[in-house]
Amino acid sequence: MLIVFAGLPGTGKTTVSRSVAGELDAMYLRVDTIEQAIIGVFPTIDIGPAGYSVANAIAEANLKLGRCVVVDCVNPVFESRLAWREVAGRTSARLIEIEIICSDRLEHRRRVETREADIPGHTPPSWEAVVAHRYEEWDRPRLIVDTASGSPASAVAAVLAEVSSLPRQL
Repeated sequence: MLIVFAGLPGTGKTTVSRSVAGELDAMYLRVDTIEQAIIGVFPTIDIGPAGYSVANAIAEANLKLGRCVVVDCVNPVFESRLAWREVAGRTSARLIEIEIICSDRLEHRRRVETREADIPGHTPPSWEAVVAHRYEEWDRPRLIVDTASGSPASAVAAVLAEVSSLPRQL
């Protein structure tokens, strides 16, 4: 199973996806961590899609081993979403796409402006950068989890309920 979390920075993706990965004993891939590692080696690089390409390859290798993989990424454009679908297709993995949103703009802004970096060398984006971030409309259904109210545990429970309600693939 490939579970891909998407959404703007500060919506709660990392909190929810990390907990879901722990509950499922799944491999956890965070694109921000991969991108920061690349930038650490090549500080002047224009990162572009490199972090996503590395994450796709690592996810695919682990899915081929039969592992469940949870991905934490903004996943803002059609091309990045299509790449995850292609990974799932090549490995015959069930793909679950989850968009994490925070519908309360003031709460979202508060989270963005008060969070601290949890990846060495990484600087979280400013509110202005989050608002200006390119984030395309989705072209297909996905599970939408709104973290504006309710606890992180309730968001995790909603995701786990969705995962457990799906029929097992043969």
